[in-house]
Amino acid sequence: MIQNFLARILFMPFSILYGLGVEIRNFLYKKKLLKGVAFDIPIISVGNLAVGGAGKTPHIEYLIQLLKPYLDIATVSRGYKRKTKGYLEVQPGHNAEQVGDEPLQYKRKYRDILVSVAENRTFAIPKLMMANNKLQAVLLDDAFQHLAIVPGLNILLTEHDYLFTRDFLLPVGRLREWKSGYKRADIIIVSKCPPVITKEDKEKITAEIAPLSFQKVFYSFYKYSSPYYLFNGKQRIQLNEDMDALLICAIAKTDYLTDYLEGKVGFLKSLEYEDHRYFSDFDMNNLLRHYNAMEGDKKVILTTEKDAMRLELHRKFLIENKLPIFVLPIQVAFHFDEGQQFDANIKQFLLDFKV
Repeated sequence: MIQNFLARILFMPFSILYGLGVEIRNFLYKKKLLKGVAFDIPIISVGNLAVGGAGKTPHIEYLIQLLKPYLDIATVSRGYKRKTKGYLEVQPGHNAEQVGDEPLQYKRKYRDILVSVAENRTFAIPKLMMANNKLQAVLLDDAFQHLAIVPGLNILLTEHDYLFTRDFLLPVGRLREWKSGYKRADIIIVSKCPPVITKEDKEKITAEIAPLSFQKVFYSFYKYSSPYYLFNGKQRIQLNEDMDALLICAIAKTDYLTDYLEGKVGFLKSLEYEDHRYFSDFDMNNLLRHYNAMEGDKKVILTTEKDAMRLELHRKFLIENKLPIFVLPIQVAFHFDEGQQFDANIKQFLLDFKV
């Protein structure tokens, strides 16, 4: 505890300097000395104030499922940790190293929408519009700090257990910018809520966030479905208390996931790595060693959909060693029966959009 306190004191000047730089940049955009680009097509941005772990990917997928039956839509991501450069239109045959794990996940699950990656998303949107002249809306993934684009609708995520109101700037905390940045949001989603929360909890958190008059606050949580085999989505299993599970994942936070799994299986062991890690040959041999060491008759390896995109790079090893890796899919749901209200807000934005 003392070491943690001393580290915060030591790094505080760096946080202040970092925050000053961010504030200068934001001020230049606010005074239009630097100008963000607005497009004549609805742009919905999903992001957060803190680094990683707020659930942007499943919320983007929620929007895809909501909109794709009615509109031609596309997604734009930077393709974090991909090993390519420039603009790329994601194809199902790509791998995670080429386009990043999250964009590949979008494309594999929703093959009829355009998915692209680009460091410069201002450049990517015109490319998408040229690729599909019927394009009607674009979803920007992790773009809350990307002020070079002016979105029509700005959605900010903040985790229930790690609210931005209780955080501080990097490197002392996890914030990418000052807390006041939340004022740019049109919609705030408190994500990764427990399966049950009370109205009193909701009112307390909403008061802490202190939304502006035009901002709407929603509370979301995850619903998990039956795991499917990594190399055959039709092969599914049901988790039960007679089962021993080995979890391998490289995501920002695992608390929410492990809490769920501990209530579903008899024994759970986790192999956890840093977010977006490309698993090495050593990691795969370590996985095999831990799996073989498990003594139960009913044992399985579990992973997330995002991790599955990177584990697939070791397809030959996993198949040769008959490792039963099953992927745990998730969907976003809203507390207090407010899913329809959230949907209506998105649809109203699109109906009201004017060029």
